[in-house]
Amino acid sequence: MAEFVPVDPFDLVIFGGTGDLAKRKLLPALYHRDKDAQFTDDSRIVAVSRSQIDQQQFVSLVREALETHLSEGQLDETVWARFSSRLHHSQLDIMTAQGWEDFAHTLDASGERIRVFYLATAPNLFTAIAARLGEFGLKDDRSRIVLEKPVGTDLATARQINDGVGAVFAEANVYRIDHYLGKETVQNLAALRFANSLFEPLWQRTCVDHIQITVAESLGVGNRAGFYNGTGALRDMVQNHMLQLLCLVAMEPPISMHHDDLRNEKLRVLRSLRPIDASNVSQVTVRGQYGAGAISGEAVPGYLQELGAEGESSVTETFVAIKAEVDNWRWSGTPIYLRTGKRLAHKFSEIVLQFRPVAHSIFPQASGELEANRLIIRLQPDEGVTLSLVTKQPGPGGFQLRSLPLNLSFSEAYSARYPDAYERLLMEVLRGNPALFMRRDEVEAAWTWVDAIRDGWKESDTRVSPYVAGTWGPSDASLLLDRDGRSWREPDAR
Repeated sequence: MAEFVPVDPFDLVIFGGTGDLAKRKLLPALYHRDKDAQFTDDSRIVAVSRSQIDQQQFVSLVREALETHLSEGQLDETVWARFSSRLHHSQLDIMTAQGWEDFAHTLDASGERIRVFYLATAPNLFTAIAARLGEFGLKDDRSRIVLEKPVGTDLATARQINDGVGAVFAEANVYRIDHYLGKETVQNLAALRFANSLFEPLWQRTCVDHIQITVAESLGVGNRAGFYNGTGALRDMVQNHMLQLLCLVAMEPPISMHHDDLRNEKLRVLRSLRPIDASNVSQVTVRGQYGAGAISGEAVPGYLQELGAEGESSVTETFVAIKAEVDNWRWSGTPIYLRTGKRLAHKFSEIVLQFRPVAHSIFPQASGELEANRLIIRLQPDEGVTLSLVTKQPGPGGFQLRSLPLNLSFSEAYSARYPDAYERLLMEVLRGNPALFMRRDEVEAAWTWVDAIRDGWKESDTRVSPYVAGTWGPSDASLLLDRDGRSWREPDAR
């Protein structure tokens, strides 16, 4: 079993510390890291919320969250005793000055140490929290602030947040989270490309016919209906998760794994994206909204029904497909198709590199069409990598060719449990390594591209196309590729 080196003593302050994200992701992630002995005995976890609960009630709340969200058998009483001793709760109204002096005394009591302020709140509170932290002298040169996505709702609000937070914290101490960047398979993209001489020479337009990036969800909007109706799939998924995946797939080899070298290459990809606006938005994008249908044999309501009264006239998209192009020497002319949606047939996320067919087949007598090679990088649910190769099928009866997969499943190859995305990201913040986080110019470049699409939809009056829940989205999404003589890869085709 790997031995972990503890990080320096810290106070990790979670604003929104009794909220859904904290209970579902952050606290279980911190428990796992404590279980692996990565925290010093005097490190603390301080939850800040408006909840009127005492220390004992907060500890009970965390215990309940761990029992709910940890896998069976993972809650160890010895570890829990250590972990629970770190927990503290501070009641605080972010928007007023009341209570901040007492909160400052609580932090000062622990002496000098790394302070991490994790903002698991709505984005419109980011600037106010940063201002209070500066006003009450709660940050120093080693303090770090973590911003959950989304950073803003468009370019203008993103700049307002970046300006407000940047007035208190230096850019090097601002960590903008996109949890996809902490996923094991996403991390392995760099290893796959740059640690294997096999792939990098092929990773370009002369060998790759096209790329597909899919993030499909089978769930609906659920309890996020209010937030989602003012956001939509483009801003909720494409602006952050999917564009980050696109950057990692399409970027040039960085000079090193240093955080600025990595982020510089991602920024170049974002700035090379071909603009999509009113002149071409109807040809290269599809908007969809799910109606009633069935998921895993169970009837589910449509999006408008889930919204209730406010959903009668909603035109929010729950599905987006985009034909993106990166205008540079490596990828010019190679489309990158993006697809994400809710209430689709299955939950899965993957990146597909479809290679070009062989230039000339010497097997005219082979039955069936000679399939081109395909590299599939699975992000969820079964993390791994598959490379399809054409082989001769054994036996008599002519030269029978068949495409077979070389499959690497992480769960089978590595029997030990490996950290989930939030575990890795939290530890990188505590270590002071910003490589897995978005820089300000990345966020703003992504919003620039996405805002142009939204404006294009509005100017061209692009409507949402209906699709039945439990399918793969509106038929227009299939036509988007069909016009190019291509088709989406569905998980049933594995």
